[in-house]
Amino acid sequence: MSVPPARKPGAAAPVRHASPGRPKDLAKGAAILEAAKRMFTVHGFDRTSMDQIAAEAGVSKLTVYSHFGDKEALFAAAVKSHCETQLPDALFEAAPEMPLRERLLTIAHAFFAMVSSPEAVAGHRIMCTPQITGSPLPAIFWQAGPERIQAVFAALLQKRVDAGELDIADVPLAASQFFALLKGEAHARLVFGCLKGARPVEEHLAAAVDMFLRAYAHHAKDGARA
Repeated sequence: MSVPPARKPGAAAPVRHASPGRPKDLAKGAAILEAAKRMFTVHGFDRTSMDQIAAEAGVSKLTVYSHFGDKEALFAAAVKSHCETQLPDALFEAAPEMPLRERLLTIAHAFFAMVSSPEAVAGHRIMCTPQITGSPLPAIFWQAGPERIQAVFAALLQKRVDAGELDIADVPLAASQFFALLKGEAHARLVFGCLKGARPVEEHLAAAVDMFLRAYAHHAKDGARA
């Protein structure tokens, strides 16, 4: 299947939803999702067909289309499923009883574990290929993954702002900055396969969290740590 034609930057593809009818078999849907994640990781988007995913899942191609509508929708569902499995909403609960730095470090470790997994690294590389650049897929990927993660994290930050622990004028911007700090050089080295001389991940994540707190902790100017 060829990559869909390019659209305006930032425009997502119109996703065809699964057709209505009998209730979907949840076990088959889960099997299709797992098969899709494996196939997209190994072969990339363009070289993965719905026939291959159906065979890998042990279902008919009609069943795949019935559950997910088209390949773009299945790709989005696979990204969303991967992110929700690795970073469930429960991870972003405010947990006011937990010290802020500890809360951020917990999220930092879970996030970096997700983006450094073989599946995520492969997906990142797929998004950077010439065949994908300019297609609707980057926008689909962004909406299904990073956009959702930043939104739930921003909600957590806002609660900590309301509690007086953080002083942030633009919470969505701060949320995006946090994850950019976490990826930093460590993730770039991983994607490029250039790991020699890299800092230990634990050290990198702690430094990123501390930098974030120096910028946004309510008493950061006094050197206090939340």
